[in-house]
This record gives sequence, C-alpha cells and structure tokens, in this order.
Amino acid sequence: MNITIPPGAVAGALTPPCSKSYAQRALAAALLAEERTVLHNVEYCDDTRSALRCIETLGAETQAIDEHTLIVRGGLRPRGGLLHTGESGLATRLFTPIAALCGTPVRIEGEKSLLSRPMEMIIGPLRQLGARAESRNGFLPIEVCGPLRGGTAEVDASVSSQFVTGLLLALPLAGEDTTLHIRKAVSVPYLDMTIDTAARFGVEICHNDYREFYIPGNQRYRATDFAIEGDWSAAAMLLAAGATAGEVTVRNVSMLSKQADTAICEALVHAGAAVIDEPHSITAARRPLRGFEFDATHCPDLFPALAALAAAADGVSVIRGTSRLEHKECDRAAAIREEYGKLGIEIDLSEEDTMRIRGGEIRPATVDSHGDHRMAMSLAVAALRASGPVTVTGAECVAKSYPGFFDDLQKLGA
Repeated sequence: MNITIPPGAVAGALTPPCSKSYAQRALAAALLAEERTVLHNVEYCDDTRSALRCIETLGAETQAIDEHTLIVRGGLRPRGGLLHTGESGLATRLFTPIAALCGTPVRIEGEKSLLSRPMEMIIGPLRQLGARAESRNGFLPIEVCGPLRGGTAEVDASVSSQFVTGLLLALPLAGEDTTLHIRKAVSVPYLDMTIDTAARFGVEICHNDYREFYIPGNQRYRATDFAIEGDWSAAAMLLAAGATAGEVTVRNVSMLSKQADTAICEALVHAGAAVIDEPHSITAARRPLRGFEFDATHCPDLFPALAALAAAADGVSVIRGTSRLEHKECDRAAAIREEYGKLGIEIDLSEEDTMRIRGGEIRPATVDSHGDHRMAMSLAVAALRASGPVTVTGAECVAKSYPGFFDDLQKLGA
C-alpha cells in the first residue's frame, strides 16, 4: 500500500493505541496466573495478536468482553507444540522461556524480518537453567523443552533486553531460586516495565543495578485487573508531528510511565519545541527548532521520531545509540539515511554509534518504508513540512504497532 501525504499543518488531540510492550507482558503474566485476569484498554496491533496466539497455544482461555476489554483465564497447559510469533521480536524472546517451563517440546517460529534477527542469546542461559534448547545457527526456529529448574545463568543482553524480560517472567515459576548475571544490559527502562508488570501480578523480582537479578522460585502469579496505558512509542510520533508542523495533544499518557520513550519529551525540549505536561496528556507545539544532542541507547525505538524532529531543526542534531538499530525490522540507521536522503536531508553515520542529521528543506519524493512500521510513520511525519507531496511505499507495515496511524494523521488535518 502506498500513502501520499501532502504538506500542511496539524492540530488536534488523539489517544494513541495501548502500549504493545505492556500489553504483551500483561498477556504473558495473565497466562501464568491460574485464575481470571481482566485486561482493559487492549488494542490489537499485529504484535499484540501474536502474543495473544501464544498464550492461547500455551493454555490460556480468552474472551473479549468488548472492543477493548479481554478476560484471560490462565494456566500453563500447552495445546500444541508450535508457537508462531509473527514478526514480533518481543513475543519470540518473551514466550521462549515461558514455553521452556513446559515438560513437552515446543517449537517457536516467526516470519519476515524476524527470521534474520539474532536469537543466539537465548540458547545458553536456557540450558544453564535446566531446559533443552536448540536453534538454527542462532536464528529462528527455536525448539525448547523444559522444565526450567532455576539456578544460575549468564545472560548477554547487549543486543536486546527482551530475552531477559522472558526469563524474569518465567523463572518465578521455577522450582529453584535463580540468579541471573547480566552482561551489558540495554534498554533498561523496558526491564523496569517487566518488573512492574510482575509486581502487579504479585511476583517479586530483585536486581542490583540491572547487572544481577535474583528471582525467588515457587512463586505464584495472582490474577488481577490490569489497565494497559497508552503507547509512548506511538505518542512520540504524534508529538514529533506537533513539534514540527503545528500542535498536537496526546491523551492517556503520563510522564510517570516506566516506558522508555517518555524520553521524547526531553528531546523536544532540547530542540526548542513547546511541551505542556498535564496529568493525563502531553502537548507538543511548534516553535523555532534548533539542532539538539540526544542519547537514544536505552530508547532506540525513538530514532525514527527523532529523525523527523531533527530534519525540521536548524543546524545539526547528534543522536547516539545507532548500534542498537542494526537488528530491528530493517537496518534502521541505514534506512533512515537512505530515505531521508531522498527527501534532501543529509545524514552522516561515519562516527561510531552516532547519527548526525542536518536539518533543512524537505523536498517531495517517493520513499520506502523498508517494511518497518516506525520508518513509515517517521517519513509521514517528515512529509508534513515538505515542499510538496511525499509518497510512502509499503505503508501497510504500520499495522505491526499502530494500525490506525494514517487515519489519525488525517484527523489532525494531514
């Protein structure tokens, strides 16, 4: 699907979809609770649907009460030996350790870009903790057979913290206490989200500065009512649109959230945008924008939104953390440089772990999403201040996280 975005101002208020990161964690915890959990504010992007399929395969019974309310009756009783996680890296790395709790073999498969994303960090720790685990040379498919017994394991978290999240949610049900020694943890705010989700289901996880985690075994997940907050990754795109092309208010988000992408507000302020923080909403409004510096190492999903912001700013913006972008839905740093180059924006990746973006006039062009939902949204936001229409090819990929993105952009006047 191709979408053409004309230049123009935006204005209005929107509620983004729920956080798919919280939604997938909550679905996993609800599976592990033996009783009836009620999840509120659920919305079904592709990644959330993948997680829902996983919990149903692993034994959960689900019932939609209305469009945004889901009842999950938990219990880890696999109905089959195949988990298909779609294109969701989180679902893969989250549900593999949970599947390894089971005493029967489970095969984890995915599709598209997920087949080239590294999974080798999963195998060794699962074996150290008592499960059998095999992969295809460090990539999907993976086969596991438990049960996990607990104990001690070394985990390389330098590529992604998602597997740590899976271990943290699975190991409270192991028969022994567990100590995880973590090497080079990245995206640590996402680990805070995991600990927060577990706590809301009555499970204790302790850590020492994210370098060592202690998880008591033989714990019990308690069913609960869980309201899933708005997605800050989606909010970041909408706020970038407001900061560069008008004024946008994003509802059902709070700066008190543990989501990593609340950091977009820091970048907006550094760039000179007006940011209004209210208890249940954030507003970003355009002001003269200047080049800014920002470290996105622990919030790499912000890079595409930051690229749109930097392209609209006078001068050069310096964004650090590009090493985190190679194994996303595409090589996201290279894709940003290539597609923004078509729009006339100069991007330099010659310095290690650093992206330099020189803001300037955005020219009309046809650009490619690279099958990456965040790239498609970023290019659409950048198009708002172009000198002519911009066409984004492969725009349907936004369904991975924000199926209604282009409809919402139109509601803002784009």
